[in-house]
Amino acid sequence: MSSARTLYLDGKNLSLAHLRTFENERPRVELAPSARAQMQSSIDVVREAVRTDRLSYGITTGFGAFANKRISSDQLRQLQLNLLRSHTTGVGAPLRAPLVRRMLLLKINSLAAGFSGIRHEVLEGLIALLNADVLPIIPERGSVGASGDLAPLAHMSLCLIGEGEAMRGERRLEGPAVCEAAGFAPLTLEAKEGLALINGTQLSLTLALDGLFRAESLIDASVVVGALTVDGLAGSYTPFDRRIHEASRLPHQIEIARRFGVLLTDSAIHSDHENCDRVQDPYAVRCMPQVFGAVEAALDHGRNVLGAAINGVSDNPLIFGNDILSGGNFHAEPLAMLSDYLAIAVSELASISERRTDLLDRRVNPALNMFLTTEPGLESGFMIAHVTAAALTSENRTLAHPASVDNVTTSAGQEDHVSMAPWAGYKLRRICTNTAHVLAIELLAAAHAIDKLTPLKTTDSLQQVHAFVRRYVEHRPYDHRLDKDIAVLADLIERGDLSNFLKD
Repeated sequence: MSSARTLYLDGKNLSLAHLRTFENERPRVELAPSARAQMQSSIDVVREAVRTDRLSYGITTGFGAFANKRISSDQLRQLQLNLLRSHTTGVGAPLRAPLVRRMLLLKINSLAAGFSGIRHEVLEGLIALLNADVLPIIPERGSVGASGDLAPLAHMSLCLIGEGEAMRGERRLEGPAVCEAAGFAPLTLEAKEGLALINGTQLSLTLALDGLFRAESLIDASVVVGALTVDGLAGSYTPFDRRIHEASRLPHQIEIARRFGVLLTDSAIHSDHENCDRVQDPYAVRCMPQVFGAVEAALDHGRNVLGAAINGVSDNPLIFGNDILSGGNFHAEPLAMLSDYLAIAVSELASISERRTDLLDRRVNPALNMFLTTEPGLESGFMIAHVTAAALTSENRTLAHPASVDNVTTSAGQEDHVSMAPWAGYKLRRICTNTAHVLAIELLAAAHAIDKLTPLKTTDSLQQVHAFVRRYVEHRPYDHRLDKDIAVLADLIERGDLSNFLKD
């Protein structure tokens, strides 16, 4: 499937691990030799359908509500060309480069499975764009996630025929110059090929994957930041005792408690309050394993769904032997519902983090001043940092309303139920960004609390977390701007840097 420098695509063996590292490693992409044979058999069936004037959706007929309109053989190339042109209707800001690269990769892999009746020359054009980093300009908005992500994929596909727009670095390319920059001549599409290119859920899948990978960093960051807050609040370690979680019988909760155990070993802060009269901590501290365990269960479900979907074929119709079958794999409901599920899960990470920041501000630990100030009243400390966390948390709750329950009928009723998967994915990405900032505020406050508890020290592992924070954000005991500090830590959280502190 892959070597150190080359990723071979065959529609069967792409993994989440490949996709996690793709953007950083940027291997050369090639079509696996086996894929050519897989593709050729379906091409032969399409050509035979054209030769015999067999009634086949999208091959010898129009599209959508025009599925009952038969197209003559001398107009089939024009049919595919018209399809791309008419479906190029996207609006809004262009997709970011990493998302375009992933979208190209997923489209190539799906077509390589050999069920779509498309020539390998067309895939080689997509591969050339990817390898040359000539990235189609694809507007974000315009797909309802059923009949595939039609408009976004049409923008992508125009680049193959010399009519699209693309970016190569900071340089904008248009028309045949796009093909030239990628090293191939503009293609003329044959029967079925335009439809195969735009019928698919690659935008919806790209966005869901982005949400999953970002959420994986956020759950790890939540454990690390939450553990630092436990000591900053002089909280109890008892709620993280493995026996409590083994009694739940919930494997993801047990795993989260184990991760806390890596960090909450022993500390002078903890020893100093062993005999205090605080019997139990608030839920936002005490119930982190239960909440985070539920989030981890959602992520695990996401890995199962997306791990299958990245090798799935979402074109229509599909070709099996001599049969051309119309179905609905282009309907992105599985991706829409998954993105909605992940959005709810990630929103909970922000919701419980905001509560812990409030606890740090409230002087739950009597050794700290209100709002972590040095001179209460003269200073406001973290008062308004918490307000920012509250604002973002509230925004998340609105964004977590599921997109998949919405429906707008399109194509004169032919496409009467749609998934809204792209919107679910965009909301998920926004929620992830917000949550990274909410966690950054908590991390900043928790690190500040640890500083104020000096000379008492936190655990050895959490001292390393604290030192990591201070490497990027210096300790300033008096009022100062916090916005830049929040942005720096949010970026580190999104990059996944805090995950390193959970490695055994």
